[in-house]
Amino acid sequence: MSGESLRAELLPDEVEQLEALGPGIRRLDALRAAYLSGELGGARNRVRGLVAPVDEAHFVDLRRPHALSNGSDAHLVDAGAAAVRAGQVGLVVLNGGMATRFGGVVKGVLPVDEAHSFLGLKLADALRVAQHVGAEPPVVVLMNSRATTGPTVAHLEANDYFGYPPERVWMFEQQWSVRLETSGAVYREASGAASFYGPGHGDLVECIGRSGLLQRFIELGGRTLLMSNVDNVPATLDLRLLGHHVRAGVDASVELVDKRPGDAGGAPALVDGRPQILEAFRLPETFDSACLPVFNTNTLWLQASALERAHGLTWFAVEKRVDDQTVIQFERLVGELTAFVPTQWLRVSREGPETRFVPIKHPDDLGAQRDELLAAWHAHAPSA
Repeated sequence: MSGESLRAELLPDEVEQLEALGPGIRRLDALRAAYLSGELGGARNRVRGLVAPVDEAHFVDLRRPHALSNGSDAHLVDAGAAAVRAGQVGLVVLNGGMATRFGGVVKGVLPVDEAHSFLGLKLADALRVAQHVGAEPPVVVLMNSRATTGPTVAHLEANDYFGYPPERVWMFEQQWSVRLETSGAVYREASGAASFYGPGHGDLVECIGRSGLLQRFIELGGRTLLMSNVDNVPATLDLRLLGHHVRAGVDASVELVDKRPGDAGGAPALVDGRPQILEAFRLPETFDSACLPVFNTNTLWLQASALERAHGLTWFAVEKRVDDQTVIQFERLVGELTAFVPTQWLRVSREGPETRFVPIKHPDDLGAQRDELLAAWHAHAPSA
């Protein structure tokens, strides 16, 4: 099978989708061949090189009250406000997932309070910051997928974009690929249709450039993009954190929180002496992840110029469970950018109304944590 093309297993419309939006048949053939030969997946996903914990001296500790009690951070807030007023700041919201644990709905359109969905709260936050500093609302870029674009547009139009100027909400689609069985065959749903998915948030780097929106943002004077998951409501457009990023002069600033038992995801580690985000499945088998004290929130402040450059993010073969069957997905990770660009590490709060990390991954999470995330969203409103 490694020498055969996926084209022979796909219907014409499925091929058309892959060629128009996805990695394309040629790239998928190469990835499948690498997986079947053992060059991708399993132990091959693990990073090579000497891996060690990052010295906590590398972290900028910002686990302090959001309110400016003594004015010591006023210069950072001023720097952030100036960047927003100058039109240099935008938001990227990762909105491509189908939320399979929520029954396959589009997570961004789920109601969080009486008036707002996840997307509505993202827009309302950007609007309140702009009004606070006397600026035009920043550009909000949604990275959708083929599964989420239609429902997202319908939701925003039905809610009048939650008061946000529609012309300041831009959208593009990430790639659209097919799942494989562990044998390498195309995985098909009960209906017989090939099972499609969005290949991870690492699509941002390639797809925002291909869409033309990154260049458009830069041509309008844009410099900095705040990237966050659509479900992480407390990852707001915080002027103090923006000021930290602007003043540091780095390409990326990564928000980290204290690690809790059961956290599954990425964290910064040294690879041959250089700090970078590593997902758990990339750590060497002999490495004790308990020695990593912080957890990556997938909230990044990024310089647009860094996204203009081709960084060659790695494709990984990742096992997932779909309909109680193990399938293979090829994915890329946006956190791998930190292996290529100058990065600073911001340790932010995970407790109380100052938290910037309340992920909603299961339906029960929304019910149990709704009050917490809404309290944090309100607490993050810019103060006079």
